[in-house]
Amino acid sequence: MFVSEIGEFGLIERLKAIIERSDETVNVGIGDDAAVVTYNRPVVMTTDAMVQGVHFREDLIDAFSTGYKAIAASVSDIACMGARPMHALVTLAIAKDTLVEFVVSLYEGMRQACDDFGVTVVGGDVVSTTGPLLVSVTATGELLGEKPLLRSGAKPGDLVFVTGDLGGSAAYLHLMEHQSTAILAPEDVAVLQERHQRPLAQVRMGELLAHFEGCTSTNDISDGLASELHEIASASDVSILIEAYRIKTLPALRHYARLAHVDALSFALYGGEDYQIVGTVRPNRSGALLAMCELQGIQVTLIGRIEDASPCVEMMRDGRRIELKKGGYDHFS
Repeated sequence: MFVSEIGEFGLIERLKAIIERSDETVNVGIGDDAAVVTYNRPVVMTTDAMVQGVHFREDLIDAFSTGYKAIAASVSDIACMGARPMHALVTLAIAKDTLVEFVVSLYEGMRQACDDFGVTVVGGDVVSTTGPLLVSVTATGELLGEKPLLRSGAKPGDLVFVTGDLGGSAAYLHLMEHQSTAILAPEDVAVLQERHQRPLAQVRMGELLAHFEGCTSTNDISDGLASELHEIASASDVSILIEAYRIKTLPALRHYARLAHVDALSFALYGGEDYQIVGTVRPNRSGALLAMCELQGIQVTLIGRIEDASPCVEMMRDGRRIELKKGGYDHFS
């Protein structure tokens, strides 16, 4: 069945049944001209759009995972600011001949992400388009600390930290685009696929950092580690030096890089869509940060330091200090 057969309002009713969830902060949800929600703290807001053919391809990610990822991307921005993600508005632009089953699966993925991250979809819009599919998510959250976590607070002497592992999403794209699945063990393919299709926004880490004294800056890794480090360096007017051997990558990624004769580290530096957090911490608080995260089961690695110099990013690798270009994804390059 195509969406044109059930119409806009029939589709909305089906999607509403999927996405609605019980939430005491929602006074008026889906169904009126606008939603009404209650906040007790300053509100953090962000928006992210995913366009078919630019951000995703149907042959590389299914509808459920596309919906999940759309929510995760916006939630990641909220968490990185030291806020608790709470609500989302979803705008969907689809062709009239789109299958209803596809849209339903897309929203089921969103619902799963909302359950995982504690978010409620409170409204949005569904429109027709003659162009590619568009999924746009506006997310809001409640600030947890006294101030938001920003890119602009890094100081000389601070240490650079990163959560989780990097490059898995980009490695999966490379593997699929080069039709290299035959050279890699199925279990490794599955691990990389999971990183690409179901990224886990670092909500718990954002909550911890919001109350942690000594975190001086943060940035969400959506466009690649090198790009995010350049943003911190520019916003804070400092130089950043990282050490290549400290950057965590998955064994599956390293296996693939070796078999495909590519540089494993390039996926971490320039791949993007990891949705981890890179940030800086005062050196006298770095031990406390690592201990706190270990207790919470969150992997955090110190990968470098902040230096007092003109904004740039450099990396020590094989005994050489090299400049890291910004790289990462740029819509208009």
